[in-house]
Amino acid sequence: MIRIRLPEGEAQRLDLAYRQQTDPKYRDRIQIVRLASRDRPHQEIASDLAITPRTVQRWLNAYLERGLEGLRPRKAPGAPGKIPATLADEIKRWVIEGPAKQGLDRANWTHEELADHLYKSKGIRTSRSAMQRFCQRIGIGVYRPTYHYERGDPLKQAQAKQDIAGLKKQRHAEELRGVAVTALQLSEEDGALLLGASAAHDLAAVHGLLLLAGGPGVLVAE
Repeated sequence: MIRIRLPEGEAQRLDLAYRQQTDPKYRDRIQIVRLASRDRPHQEIASDLAITPRTVQRWLNAYLERGLEGLRPRKAPGAPGKIPATLADEIKRWVIEGPAKQGLDRANWTHEELADHLYKSKGIRTSRSAMQRFCQRIGIGVYRPTYHYERGDPLKQAQAKQDIAGLKKQRHAEELRGVAVTALQLSEEDGALLLGASAAHDLAAVHGLLLLAGGPGVLVAE
């Protein structure tokens, strides 16, 4: 049986650590030492904490060797990353230049597409979530374009309509003036006004212009 004798200061340190810790494993290991220091038999300590006497001895020995640090749970090392850190600059370049630069027919990357391109180009297989975490670590964001409709300015739209209407009227007036001049020329030379079908789309207006111009003749439409 392993016996533990704690100086008063160490006993207080253990009590404080036990109260402050939230990790149940760490608390149980501290409790093993506290109970053993009060001469509780190993079997009873094991029964109280629902563990085996062998486990009690293991943590008492760990405490005697390394103190409280010997009782602290060790985190299992994580699995090594599947995306080599040496590819960080290249993957950044992929994202910045866009998929089209890599010969892909799309406008923007997704993490899934980046992972797929990594496998096809480098033979490194990884998941979408792993690629997302890798991009976050190297400080590069993958964005999709977003679109939205902007409301037009009613005043500018009304002004544009007026401008278009004015241009149409001006063009129409110019066409009529051209037809009238042609008609006047014909009447002077031949004594009769002959309008072709191409100019007969607004005979009344042309007739009005002829009257204003004082020109003789008769409007005839073919």
